[in-house]
Amino acid sequence: MVQTKGPTRTPGEVRLSARERLLNAAGELFYAEGVQTVGIDRVIEQAGVAKASLYNTFGSKEELVHAYLQARHERISGRINRVLDRYPSPREKLLAIFEAQGEIFGDPDYHGCAFVSASAEARPGSSVVEAVDDYRAWVRGLFTDLATQLGVSEPATLAQQLQMLYDGGGLSARMDRDPQAWQASRAAAAALLDTALLDRPPDTALLDTALLDTATAER
Repeated sequence: MVQTKGPTRTPGEVRLSARERLLNAAGELFYAEGVQTVGIDRVIEQAGVAKASLYNTFGSKEELVHAYLQARHERISGRINRVLDRYPSPREKLLAIFEAQGEIFGDPDYHGCAFVSASAEARPGSSVVEAVDDYRAWVRGLFTDLATQLGVSEPATLAQQLQMLYDGGGLSARMDRDPQAWQASRAAAAALLDTALLDRPPDTALLDTALLDTATAER
């Protein structure tokens, strides 16, 4: 049996756990080539761990894919929340979601949405589908919460429309090789928001001066 050797470390370098190394390798390979195309042996080889480490840690390839998607979810939500923290109002935050999405469109290693790719190859009812659904629900919930803060009459409907623009921006950036696709999505989202704000019920239709100034400046 050929013993797998771990990666060479420089002096003072912190040694990653087998789990971390497997997730790093899976993240690179699965995202670049697809979860079905990449076999377990390639992940193990790139991670520099024994095969037993993978099964002892995750139990199966499906659970490794599930963990990979959870890690991407955490990374995406962290990036979006950092961008949202720059803006004070719910309207600005809603539009900033598209700005945050656009930060990765220009990356030469951008291959579209990892959750779309994984979902297309997933077995119905699997833990992979569960991870995809969790991510989708988080994005929809973020749009819904901010739309609710704005006081629009149908925040769930607006959130669905905004998520479709979000999805379309990612698809356009990938398929059309357009790193500026997020700007078109954001502009369409701004138009939807302005319409939703005008259609609010009379008892919630009072906009403060700052919000009106922001909306006017962005047109």
